[in-house]
Amino acid sequence: MNLKEMDFKELAHKRRSVNFFDENKELDDKTLKDIINLAVLAPSSMNSQPWKVIAVKTREKRKELYEKACEQKKVLKAPVTLIILGDKEGYKRDNDIWDEKIKLGRLDEEKIKKIIASSDKNLYNTNEKKIAYAVRNSSLLAMSIMFSAKYYGVDSHPMIGFDAKKTRDLYNIDSRYEVTMMISLGYFDDEHELYPRETRFKFDKIVEEY
Repeated sequence: MNLKEMDFKELAHKRRSVNFFDENKELDDKTLKDIINLAVLAPSSMNSQPWKVIAVKTREKRKELYEKACEQKKVLKAPVTLIILGDKEGYKRDNDIWDEKIKLGRLDEEKIKKIIASSDKNLYNTNEKKIAYAVRNSSLLAMSIMFSAKYYGVDSHPMIGFDAKKTRDLYNIDSRYEVTMMISLGYFDDEHELYPRETRFKFDKIVEEY
C-alpha cells in the first residue's frame, strides 16, 4: 500500500524509530521540504511557532556533528539529521507571526503589547518557564515531523543523546534557543532486522479518571 493512502491509525503503527539507515540512499530536497511543510501544521502556543530547524545534510557536516557532538552512528548513516530548536523568546514582538495576525485582522498592536506584557509577567517570568515553553512547543513540531516523514515514506529516529553545548558551539546557536532534540531522517537499511515493537502501556495503565 502507498503510504499516502494510509489512514492515521495505519501510519501511527508503521512509524518506528529506526536505528539502521541505508547510507547509499539519499533524501532529496523536495521530499525534505514536503516533510517540514506538512509538519508545521503542528499546534503551538498562540500559534507562535517558537521553533527553528537546522538540517545537517552533507557527509562532511554529518561527520563533524557525529565527532563533535553526539557520536551516534545514525548521524553518519542517515542522509539528513535535523536539529530541533525551541525559541525561548518566541512570544516576543520580533516574531513575524504577530504581523501575520495583524494582516488577518485578529489582533492590533495594542492587543499584542498586552499579550506580550502578560506573558512576561505571568507565563514566562522565569528562565525555567521560558525553557519549558520552548521545549514543549518544539517537541510538538518534532513529533509532527516524524509522522510527516512516514507519510512520505521516510524513516526517522529522535535523539536526546548529544552534547547540547558542543552542538550549540558547532552551529553558533543563539542563547535564546534550546536544543530540544535531533531527528535522523532516511530510509531503513533492510539488510538489518527491525526489532518487534516493544510494549506500549495503554489507557487502563496510564490514565487516572476523576
